[in-house]
Amino acid sequence: MSRKAGWTLAVLGLSALTGCGAPGEGGFGVGDMLLTAGTTQAPAQSAEIRDVYCPTVDIVDGGAAIQVRGGGEGGSVRSQVSLGEVARECIGQPDGSTLVKVGVEARALVGVGGSSGRYDVPIQIVVKDGSTVFANRSRHVAAAIPAGQSRTTVSVIEEGIVVPASYANSFEIEVGLGGRAAGRRG
Repeated sequence: MSRKAGWTLAVLGLSALTGCGAPGEGGFGVGDMLLTAGTTQAPAQSAEIRDVYCPTVDIVDGGAAIQVRGGGEGGSVRSQVSLGEVARECIGQPDGSTLVKVGVEARALVGVGGSSGRYDVPIQIVVKDGSTVFANRSRHVAAAIPAGQSRTTVSVIEEGIVVPASYANSFEIEVGLGGRAAGRRG
């Protein structure tokens, strides 16, 4: 066999293994049969979807701020932690579920009679539909206010929250400052 004929057979053999037609035309060749061990093609996985239902973030009642007062209820505010910006991102998954990411910013302020230092900021993030809770995450973040300063900002990002497909168009996102009061640490 001539060298030219050998090359021609090699090219024809590769063409048969890779299938007929151009990519994306839906052809299913011998090579595909070898890779999938049969004559049926695996269903195509769709990519993530960014245009999905993504509710606004609600602040729970009484969860927007925490104050520590000196001298009891009528005393001056020694420190305050309040919510700042909140954000969310929702990405549809191939199985119909939604992957949710929530970001929360909190601001710590030193008030009259307060002092710089580290303050505990308790942040609660809940993703739910009615009484069905998909995520209830509590995070405590240290807000350090340097000497001579009166405020600082901290942020938390919670990701990996999965909302099942059957709830993907009706869930809620709630955040708030919760747990024990924001107190000074050392």
